[in-house]
Amino acid sequence: MSLRRVVVTGIGALTPIGNSKDEYWNALINGKSGAAPITYFDTEKFKTKFACELKNFNAEDFFDRKEARKMDRFAQYAMVASDEAIADSKLDLDQIDKLRVGVIWGAGIGGLETFQQEVLNFAQGDGTPRFNPFFIPKMIADIAPGNISIKHGFMGPNYTTVSACASSANAMIDALNYIRLGHCDVVVTGGSEAAVAIAGMGGFNAMHALSTRNDSPETASRPFDATRDGFVLGEGAGALILEEYEYAKARGANIYAEVLGGGLSSDAHHMTAPHPEGIGVIAVMNNCLKDAGIQPEEVDTINTHGTSTPLGDVAELKAISQVFGDHAKHININSTKSMTGHLLGAAGAIEAIASILSITHGVVPPTINHTTVDENIDPELNLTLNKAQKRDVKVAMSNTFGFGGHNACVLFKKLD
Repeated sequence: MSLRRVVVTGIGALTPIGNSKDEYWNALINGKSGAAPITYFDTEKFKTKFACELKNFNAEDFFDRKEARKMDRFAQYAMVASDEAIADSKLDLDQIDKLRVGVIWGAGIGGLETFQQEVLNFAQGDGTPRFNPFFIPKMIADIAPGNISIKHGFMGPNYTTVSACASSANAMIDALNYIRLGHCDVVVTGGSEAAVAIAGMGGFNAMHALSTRNDSPETASRPFDATRDGFVLGEGAGALILEEYEYAKARGANIYAEVLGGGLSSDAHHMTAPHPEGIGVIAVMNNCLKDAGIQPEEVDTINTHGTSTPLGDVAELKAISQVFGDHAKHININSTKSMTGHLLGAAGAIEAIASILSITHGVVPPTINHTTVDENIDPELNLTLNKAQKRDVKVAMSNTFGFGGHNACVLFKKLD
């Protein structure tokens, strides 16, 4: 059975460094940090007092007040980013067969703030259950694609993938395969997250996962740097419109890149720590290359998972060296989390967008905040440190890994 080709025709981004695709890209190539003191709640009692929040986002710019109150922030973000992507794709929603349009979305946690607030309200009350009737619909992780499909009438496959920080990469791979196999012509995919909340910050602090560089938030996310001390929590959404190539070509769509393949694997090692030898990461990159029919030496860039944790960064780079051999030192390796922070379930989507736009513009965004060499990292690797680098990117890889040992990898290629 021959597989159908799949391409990207629309992009939407709502990130801590830009509230649209273009704002996001301009901030990336200029090395802008999205980290700043938290404004959502009082952080006096928290070890970490900063995060990568969205800037200048007002839900009522996009929804009326009643509608906005029915959605958790993660679902609002999903709606805004997907609307941008749909508009960017120039799909004629009155002409397409909506039975063949799916929405496959990633979210690692879902409506955490809603859950938190409802429980706090109950605890502060008289013990009588008086929960908001929208509590469950706002909180459940699958409500984001549900809302997208309801708004636009898309009647194809509709669900959420949940694999922690690999969630939206999983969603993209599922979307790729539904189109490849002929079940859909178009899929709206991506991911959203809104975990910058009391429960999110408190939980990750308890795990010692977050940076505590409170005196300099903007430099706290420093992947590959010897002084890194944990990740910076982020929020937002990334959306992509995937289409079957001939379908897109026939309607004259602007094509950003081809989605060549995707790989999945499991570390099968630990709830939160990566395998020290990167066995699962080696497997997922090899699986992706095989699925895409690409040789290692064809890859130009890798947007790493690169969270700025002491163990994870080293394990991933060792795995890259293992998979790519001598070619590894000729690849532009970067971590855009140095700017956006870690968007958890939305990370795969916004980092895939960064990879796709690298292909479009011939520029690789930098890994910022690097000041001190880590002796555990191969000095010959090009980590694209502190400044964007021009490069004719033909093939770009995006890596995303999640708690539980979930690994996902996606490959994009400049259209021939």
